[in-house]
Order: sequence, then structure tokens, then C-alpha cells
Amino acid sequence: MRKKPTTPEGSQKPIVKKTYSMASTYLSLHYHIVFGTKNRAPIIDELWRSRLHDYLGGTLRGLGGFPERIGGTVDHVHLLVSLKATHCLADVMRELKKASSVWVHDELAEKQFAWQEGYAAFTVSASALSKVARYIDNQKEHHRVKSFLDELVEMLEKAGIDFNPAYL
Repeated sequence: MRKKPTTPEGSQKPIVKKTYSMASTYLSLHYHIVFGTKNRAPIIDELWRSRLHDYLGGTLRGLGGFPERIGGTVDHVHLLVSLKATHCLADVMRELKKASSVWVHDELAEKQFAWQEGYAAFTVSASALSKVARYIDNQKEHHRVKSFLDELVEMLEKAGIDFNPAYL
């Protein structure tokens, strides 16, 4: 005959193990995204740059993303963005670049404005968010000594991403 399981105190109550299941999905999906103007043309004028950054942030929010920081210079932008698991980065980027190009054409009458075709995206750990945000905030100062192309090459190499220089 089999004995009933007992508790450590010796009572005859069966031991019931509690199991815990995760009540929700928890994510920390942060991206540092960089893309430039077509042919790296220095067309993003300081007079309307902050409006462009605000528009990019609003568009990201409209797509369900969370813009943490947006900055850049005359020929490119940097975005620190948090996305949901349901987002496809390529879809977000397509919509973001399309909407912002149309906005620049319509609102600012910059008919020659266009983004380059591609972009660079790097995942960012939660512990590095403030460092990346500071980096984005200091773009103007940073680019006094380094070109966008040199910066992009450095970022790609640091991330271990293979690239063809002909397509930068």
C-alpha cells in the first residue's frame, strides 16, 4: 500500500507544488536606426530639421512604436526606437521614410528631397540606451570631425556587419 505524501511538518496533507506561468509577454526591443538622404545630399536644413525630427517621432507613434530619441545633421538621421514584437522593422522603415518624404515635399516644398534606399539598424540593450541617446544628441558636434560615411562604416564594422562599400 502506498503512503500519502506528507508535508515537511509531518501532516497528512498532500504536498502541492505551485506553478507560476508568465502572465504576459515582456519585451525590450530597442533599435538604433540610421539612414541618409539620397546620395548623402546635405539637404536637411537646420531651419526645419527639428520639425522633421518631430514628424518622424509622430509617425513612429502612429505606427505603434516609441521614439526615444531622434537627431541628425544635414544628410542623415539617427533614431533610437522601441518597437513591439508585432512590428516588422522593414515595414516600419518603409512607412516612416515614405510618410516623411511626402511631408517634406508637401509641407516644406523641398521637391528634391529623398531618402536613400536602405538603412542601418542595430539592436540596443536596455543598459546602453542612455549612451546611445547621448550619442544621438551630440550629432552636430560629432560630425564636425567625422563624415556620415565614416561614421556609418565605423558603426557597421563595430557591429560585425558585412557590407559592400559600393552600396553605402
